Amino acid sequence: MTERLFDDFVVRSTAVAEGSRFTACIVVTPLGRHGYPVYYAVCENRSFRQEEQAELAAARALAAVLSLEGDGTPVFPEGYTGFDDAPTEQPDA
Repeated sequence: MTERLFDDFVVRSTAVAEGSRFTACIVVTPLGRHGYPVYYAVCENRSFRQEEQAELAAARALAAVLSLEGDGTPVFPEGYTGFDDAPTEQPDA
């Protein structure tokens, strides 16, 4: 689990078990005020058979977070997918 501090929030990466598979998640928790942690699934169109792979994907997503909105919602770079794949070229129409 990795962790980053932002002005009003602490953000952690984790893996959550869903049956026999794991989902990569980012958990945003308010600092110094009342509130509950909010879980954001990252790489939502993927699930992982091994917890370590999901944790690695979550840590990479946490590293890609540019900032947080006022309510703690993570802001990612434009076009961020969570995959290591190079973007595919779109043919000219």
